[in-house]
Amino acid sequence: MKFMKLGSKPDSFQTDGDNIRYVATELATDIAINISDVKFYLHKFPLLSKSARLQKLVATANEDNSYEIHIQDIPGGPAAFEICAKFCYGMTVTLNAYNVVAARCAAEYLEMYESIEKGNLVYKIDVFLNSSIFRSWKDSIIVLQTTKSLLPWSEELKVVSHCLDSIASKASIDTSKVEWSYTYNRKKLPYENGNDPVWNGVRKQQMVPNDWWVEDLCELQLDLYKRVITTIKTKGKVSGDVIGEALNAYALRRLPGLGKGMIQGGDVIKNISLVETIVQLLPSEKGILPCSLLFKLLRAAITLECGEMERRELIRRTGQQLEEATVADLLIQAPAGETTIYDVDIVQNLVEEFVMHEQNARTDSPMENEFQEIRSPRLVPDASKGIVAKLVDGYLAEIAKDPSLLVSKFVNLAEMVSSFSRPSHDGIYRAIDMYLKEHPGIDKSERKRICRLMDCRKLSAEACLHAVQNERLPLRVVVQVLFFEQLRATSTGNSTPELPGPLRALLPGGSHGSSRSTTTNTEEDWDAVPTAADINALKGELTTLRLRVGGSNRDLNDGAKSNAEKVGANKMTGLLMSKLFSKLWSSKERNGEISSSDTSESPASTNADETKSTPSRSRRHSVS
Repeated sequence: MKFMKLGSKPDSFQTDGDNIRYVATELATDIAINISDVKFYLHKFPLLSKSARLQKLVATANEDNSYEIHIQDIPGGPAAFEICAKFCYGMTVTLNAYNVVAARCAAEYLEMYESIEKGNLVYKIDVFLNSSIFRSWKDSIIVLQTTKSLLPWSEELKVVSHCLDSIASKASIDTSKVEWSYTYNRKKLPYENGNDPVWNGVRKQQMVPNDWWVEDLCELQLDLYKRVITTIKTKGKVSGDVIGEALNAYALRRLPGLGKGMIQGGDVIKNISLVETIVQLLPSEKGILPCSLLFKLLRAAITLECGEMERRELIRRTGQQLEEATVADLLIQAPAGETTIYDVDIVQNLVEEFVMHEQNARTDSPMENEFQEIRSPRLVPDASKGIVAKLVDGYLAEIAKDPSLLVSKFVNLAEMVSSFSRPSHDGIYRAIDMYLKEHPGIDKSERKRICRLMDCRKLSAEACLHAVQNERLPLRVVVQVLFFEQLRATSTGNSTPELPGPLRALLPGGSHGSSRSTTTNTEEDWDAVPTAADINALKGELTTLRLRVGGSNRDLNDGAKSNAEKVGANKMTGLLMSKLFSKLWSSKERNGEISSSDTSESPASTNADETKSTPSRSRRHSVS
């Protein structure tokens, strides 16, 4: 720390109790000056030779035949006045970063200018500030902290602006020119851990991190911190990432419990101001703060009931980085009074922001999208969408356990990412299964609506195996899973087995003609939950089909078969699958589950319907 000594005489100020100061000399004092509740017994001559204000006050007191002077508004109070008085006596005074601003403001109040005497206190302090204090990194921060209690004097004397400029200039300097000490405990560099890099026995020059200044500024109060960061941003030499790191460090230091995602105690008003200020200081670039911290700030803003503008801004920024989030980040508790456990509306807003941001990015720069992966390490839009879809699937699986969650909220959120391309629908299947398990009382239409969210063609083999044995799924979904699993297993994706008309209507893109030929009762049968007998019948036929199809495929692979033989094998596979589904259909007929009008359809009419029908490409999901 820099310091300056003034005067050469020994300090002869004495104390009598807590409220009396006097100079111990042979000469009797001739003036008493009251500063707040402290009385100074001093001599007029040394004081009046350097202070124009005291000259005026003494002249006024003489006219009133008074021995005392009262000064109540001097900046810095008794301590600052005592420094000025000792300087007048020529006694030794030490100035440093902690007391120099108070002394400067008091000297200004007492009008200790060069016009009164050369080398007066105002001049000496200004020299010390400019030549030492403002050139020191840590002293500038200390001085800035002391200015707060000395407003408006410190502001009017431009001490605050000089401190801001000094700190911002040093934070913006090239790191190779940083030659002063700084605090850096957040991420130790190798040489700071004692692992100095050595090349041919010579130590390499220690590298200064770009965010070397971040931790020291965390000592500042919020209003001063805001002004420092604003000044740094104005200079335009510090990257947005470093600004974001600074805001990250300050938020974690100043908001107790933020690192754990929960604000713990503290002054609510100060915490609200802190969150709102950090949001206002965020640079405009995307990805400045980690997504996890944005979620913590969003939770804090909701808990503290911050302003609507700040909350909307946090939702906007968080939504733009949603691909970086985890399911745990999304699990935000619902406000008090809500029936649900988690705040689903907030997550819907985040997904909306993500979708809007992706759409705007494509609209604003359509030619740049194909080069985005090269320019930036961030994900290209399609990859981001796939990640967000998987994220929402995981979130749905968690909130599905909430018995108070409405079907509409579950479906609406899932539909927001339904158009996002993703290779597997195992995640949404898991969420659907969890919801059906926790909400067994939902009706058939709601069950059907939920199952439409899933594309059976994108289920893995493990998910298919689980689905065909899942008694919570409607029978039509089980049939679809079986159908597409067999198509995949037999590699006959180009040919569809001949199925009875009502069964064929259950499949995605199925015959609309045959769908029209089925009655409402049939639809209800297939939307119903399968019985244990249905499940066992499907499993038995599926096992037989796999064995027979497996043998056919091995025969094809063992020898070089002609195209005609391969076509014949594919037809055989189709017949086997048709037999499986026909047997299931006949079973339902025997059990009386289908009305006579459903079973009266003849093979001829079925074929006619098949001839007229065209696979529909407008169906969004596999469940009809």
